[in-house]
Amino acid sequence: MKKLNKGCFITFEGADGCGKTTQIKLLKEYLDKKNIESITTLEPGGCELGKNLRQILLHYDKPVADKCEIFLYLADRAQHVETTIKPALLDNKVVLCDRYVDSTLAYQGYGRGYDIDLMLNLNEIATSNLKPDLTILLDVSTEVAQTRVGSEKDRMEGEGLIFHKKVREGYLELAKKEPERIKIVDASQTIEEVFCEIKKIIEEFLNQ
Repeated sequence: MKKLNKGCFITFEGADGCGKTTQIKLLKEYLDKKNIESITTLEPGGCELGKNLRQILLHYDKPVADKCEIFLYLADRAQHVETTIKPALLDNKVVLCDRYVDSTLAYQGYGRGYDIDLMLNLNEIATSNLKPDLTILLDVSTEVAQTRVGSEKDRMEGEGLIFHKKVREGYLELAKKEPERIKIVDASQTIEEVFCEIKKIIEEFLNQ
């Protein structure tokens, strides 16, 4: 794998319980061994302001209006891009991000039924049109994902099975639309098998 001469933005997407956090950690360790500088971050909560927004978005115990939810995610993303992601990319680092725009499209768009084109337009404003170079979509059945999450669920994880099925369908639809960027990995496999697939995708991508 060759050394990078510019930053690279890689996002991980998928349902709650698909194993994103574990795979991002493994990839970070792999890149470290290759002497490739990288950072790991997440949404919501990848910056100081975002940590407060994450608490509201995932643990607020009163009803949250759909539009309010969308704009809170957008506020988190706007701050995250400017204070965390862009600086790392300018420093020629690989940014490994747990969730990004595709999450909003899948959860608020396909899951909640909000207008996809509007979601795209709002996210272009929030991110100054910064798009991932590569997205790893960890796909697993909704039933398996819900089992992995466990009994203690946050506000989004606690949505019903029908909602989460719509989210999964949304992710798969997004992957069909952008097959060059979004690579689907079967997350029902073992942790080692999943990482083996991810490693192949990353090596091929970074060697281009």
